[in-house]
Amino acid sequence: MSQNDLQNTIRYNLLPDQVENIPDTIDFWANAYFQFEVTSSKATIKNQERVINLFKQFMLNEVGDLQRMKWTPRLTSSFIDHLRKEVKEKDGVNQRRWSDNTIHTKIAHLKTFSKWIHKYKPFPLGDPTEKLKITPKSNNLDIERALSKSERNIILDAADKLLSSGGVSKDRNRFKNIKKRPKRRHYRPFRNRAIIYTLIETGMRRSAVIKIDLHNVDFDKKIIAVIEKGGLTHKYKISQEGLNAIETYIERERSIDNERWNSPALFLTNSPNKKGDGRLTPQVINLIWKKICDDSKINGKTPHSARHAMGKHIIEKTGNISAVQRQLGHKNVAYSVAYARIGDEELQKVLDDR
Repeated sequence: MSQNDLQNTIRYNLLPDQVENIPDTIDFWANAYFQFEVTSSKATIKNQERVINLFKQFMLNEVGDLQRMKWTPRLTSSFIDHLRKEVKEKDGVNQRRWSDNTIHTKIAHLKTFSKWIHKYKPFPLGDPTEKLKITPKSNNLDIERALSKSERNIILDAADKLLSSGGVSKDRNRFKNIKKRPKRRHYRPFRNRAIIYTLIETGMRRSAVIKIDLHNVDFDKKIIAVIEKGGLTHKYKISQEGLNAIETYIERERSIDNERWNSPALFLTNSPNKKGDGRLTPQVINLIWKKICDDSKINGKTPHSARHAMGKHIIEKTGNISAVQRQLGHKNVAYSVAYARIGDEELQKVLDDR
């Protein structure tokens, strides 16, 4: 079928008896689905593609081909059982490959896909996912891993020390005198410090930090606007301390790298490999965070721990769940409510302190 035929089929909502010349396979419908229907963010599209590809592989193993007619409610149920039972080996121990929340998301993507196919060319036995019962997705957050107040202060202190000790050579053989050790030429202490402050002083996700554009930092209103999950723009409030760290980075370092990139991104890479628009990657954010935590002797905390810490901080200061939702950009208020729940250590302290 030509691309024009495909467009006519999908865009103009032709009736089933008008589309008999369609190559009736899941492959064909998946290609049409992503070409003409899906308008999600790139990250969401990749997740949808993974789910559908996973189902196609399962279908090939079970029935031998991808004919749409063979996608039945029974096949869908078998696929879900397969996801629940699939295991992977980690440290010599077999563990479930997919959590309940992950399976919930995969099923939701599959339901949307099958419903779309059924709209244009109904399945003989009805939509194969229509009667599927999905266990409600858990709204519990791992807030036990939030940074404590003391950990927050230790990490920020370590970030401040980057300005004097960051990037210093660790070669003890060549440079026995610590004060005279040279610094790496392309090390960016002001940038790394500003990134740590941004994570902690906004509660922003790691993936959002790399998407910040310079012109979206409002120094007067103390707001950083950034495209978040789902492609929507969210405005984070930031403390004056965090804003000062960003401003210092802009004044001292950003222009050095921007000569190469001429990029709208706030935080720029110092890499000489000129690909992309100079933005950092999530992996670089991880490395910066890990280095600070290692220097601070803090274990088991990730950039997301700073987000949880912000949620707990706002609840402790205001008791207002709406304030948490506003700052962290939760679409579902249930996620904001989670920060009002008391943790195990706090509960134990309450019980023991009588």
